[in-house]
Parts: sequence; structure tokens; C-alpha cells
Amino acid sequence: MKWLLPIIFIIISSLSYADEAKVKWPDCYCTDKTGARVELGTEICMQVGGRDFIARCEMSLNNPMWREISQGCLSSGNHPTDNGDPLINTHLVDA
Repeated sequence: MKWLLPIIFIIISSLSYADEAKVKWPDCYCTDKTGARVELGTEICMQVGGRDFIARCEMSLNNPMWREISQGCLSSGNHPTDNGDPLINTHLVDA
């Protein structure tokens, strides 16, 4: 029973220190190829090693990392040549 009182004292004192500790957690974020900050959960198109894919900024083992979500990137396939004459580029108009 002699050892019980010191253990209780240690537990109570450690709980009071835990409440007083103000821990500032670091901001976690990914970076893009230019070094700009990208927030967690953001999805971007990445081009690595000659292939394109969509990646999301996520946490893995307490480290921010890019996780591949899907192959390929979304893009518009309608790129008309703009030569200034609207009558020539009428293939995009639904008659």
C-alpha cells in the first residue's frame, strides 16, 4: 500500500501538466512542382515520367503525400483554331 500513494500523486500531477501544455501542431500541406502550397484534400493533374494522372494531397504515416486517384487528366477536346473568321469554325455549332 505504500507504493499506491506515490503512483496516484504522479498520475494526478501528470494530468494537470497535460492540460496546461499548449501544443501548436504544424501545418500539413503538399507542394506542387513550382513549390507552391497545396492544401490537404486538393486534387490536381500531375505529369510525371511522361504520364498524366489526377492526384490528391493526403496524409500517410504523418507525412503529406500525393496519392494517385485516377489515370489521365480531364481536359476539353474542343480546341477550335481561331483565325478570326467565325464562319469557318462552325463545326462546333449544333444546327
